[in-house]
Amino acid sequence: MPPRLLYTHTGILCNRDAQLSHFMASPQYKQLLSLCAACTKDQHMKHIRTSISGYFQFVTFSHRWGEDEPLLRDIEHHPIYALSSEAGVGKLQAFCLHACERDYLWAWSDTCCIDKDSSAELQEAIGSMFAWYRRSALTIVHLSDVPDNGSFGKSEWFRRGWTLQELLAPRTVLFYTQNWSVYKNLGSSNHKTDVAVLEELEKVTGIESCFLSAFSPCVDDARSKLQWASKRCTTRPEDIAYSLFGIFNLHLPVLYGESAENALGRLLAEIVSQSGDISILDW
Repeated sequence: MPPRLLYTHTGILCNRDAQLSHFMASPQYKQLLSLCAACTKDQHMKHIRTSISGYFQFVTFSHRWGEDEPLLRDIEHHPIYALSSEAGVGKLQAFCLHACERDYLWAWSDTCCIDKDSSAELQEAIGSMFAWYRRSALTIVHLSDVPDNGSFGKSEWFRRGWTLQELLAPRTVLFYTQNWSVYKNLGSSNHKTDVAVLEELEKVTGIESCFLSAFSPCVDDARSKLQWASKRCTTRPEDIAYSLFGIFNLHLPVLYGESAENALGRLLAEIVSQSGDISILDW
């Protein structure tokens, strides 16, 4: 799990100690103690896993970064619901409220849940991000440039580098439009199982629906994956390589300040080393 999560009921950012404190004060913890007191030792671990995995389900946020996104220092020790609802803070508040309305206690956003002043934490986050999106109970995608009655084909979200893994990694995704309506008011609880949405996604991204609905990170079919990313861009040039580490299930050093060519060169060299496929070099 991510080391920091937003508690959706209060909007307070919690580290792991605070997360555990919430759990130990919860009805779910009391119920767990009662269950463990009445069962055999062999059943203890089953009850513990079930209780903890249920309580700590979390929702991840995917969006196009805009101006004035709240960072860790902006919300640390402050309930986000008490902050001014302008720009990025308003978007973060809406995300947490929608997660709360769907009965999730925990939420994670890449804007404020990572200490970007710590190079070690940033390295860990980039290396773990695919797994966090994969393990999330739900990923909420906010398309800030798509009106309620619009189509998402022209959204900038589909042209950004980091959002590729945020599309592929989660098992459950819901798209929201500019004013926080569910895309086309579809009643589906998972747009990755909605045939109409998958058809749109395939047309917009060029990615076959079988990969969109059930993607496995690995170096297989690397040429196709590189082509999916080739029309996307990132604010920092080297991020175009870093944003693909999770898609290929590779763990490489993050060296901000290196050129995009050097970052991509390291990525391609590792893919060739693991797959033995030199045809990727003409992607």
